[in-house]
Amino acid sequence: MNEPDSSVRSPRRLPPLQALRAFEAAAAHGSFLRAARELSVTPSAISHQVRALEDTLGQPLFRRLTRQLALTPAGERLFEDLRQGFDALEAGVERLRRPAATQAVTLSTNTAFAARWVIPRMAAFRAACPGIELRLHASDTVVDLARGEADIAVRLGSGRWPGLAARALMPERYAPLCSPMLGLARVEDLPRHRLIHCDWQPQAHAPALWPRWFEAAGLAPPRGRSARQAAKEAPEAELSFSDETHAILAALGGHGVALLSLTLAAEELRSGALVQPFGPALDTGRYFLATANGREDEPAVRAVWDWIASQAQPAG
Repeated sequence: MNEPDSSVRSPRRLPPLQALRAFEAAAAHGSFLRAARELSVTPSAISHQVRALEDTLGQPLFRRLTRQLALTPAGERLFEDLRQGFDALEAGVERLRRPAATQAVTLSTNTAFAARWVIPRMAAFRAACPGIELRLHASDTVVDLARGEADIAVRLGSGRWPGLAARALMPERYAPLCSPMLGLARVEDLPRHRLIHCDWQPQAHAPALWPRWFEAAGLAPPRGRSARQAAKEAPEAELSFSDETHAILAALGGHGVALLSLTLAAEELRSGALVQPFGPALDTGRYFLATANGREDEPAVRAVWDWIASQAQPAG
């Protein structure tokens, strides 16, 4: 008996790609004119393609207002699906454009994690993965993995990011750390020492700030004010840094007490260059590996993915 040819399938029931591109560009820009500039066509061509798409779907995608466009509920749903689809398509094509012999993987993470955790392990990485070039993208700005701005990211957060595969690495906690030369041992003596502050990004889930630490410790901020108020009123008494690496260096130099990552300052704690005189430690989330869905099985990405996981402490 002849078997049916399983390789034959029904054609995809999709509107013309040109109409979908026109709609996605117009929805992204909120303007036929700007969409026309992106696609190098006329605004009337964009309008015609969108109208044809609406006719095909049998429902409006835009509410055409004076000097602007507004998506209908159906338009919003279609735009989100098309945006993700075109992002994935763009990233896939870009990967094919790379030279086949190049095994380069871009790892994105914040500047402190890059300096304190990744760079000290680069020699170990080269020994473990000699055929892969690891390109480090250190920035406090979150990259778009779906668009291929990086291959892998190490992020601090919840691990629930739409469109991304995530793997837990290790929890992150922050505690008061200082040089042993300060002789600080009792929490009651903390007000006599300078506090070192470090800025956090606005989107941080649970930033480790001094006011939060004082609350967790059941203590009043110095002189009955918030730590930030104290810094404003007596700036010579406190230090503030935008980069945690600088805060670590200030603590190492004996310039005060800083709320620092127990992960990023682990080597200084092991050597005794820094000490944790008392608690509590604040939970700020967990480090995760992340990549665009499906990319975790690409050989080079998988090699870096597994290597980073092997270097991390077991997530518990």
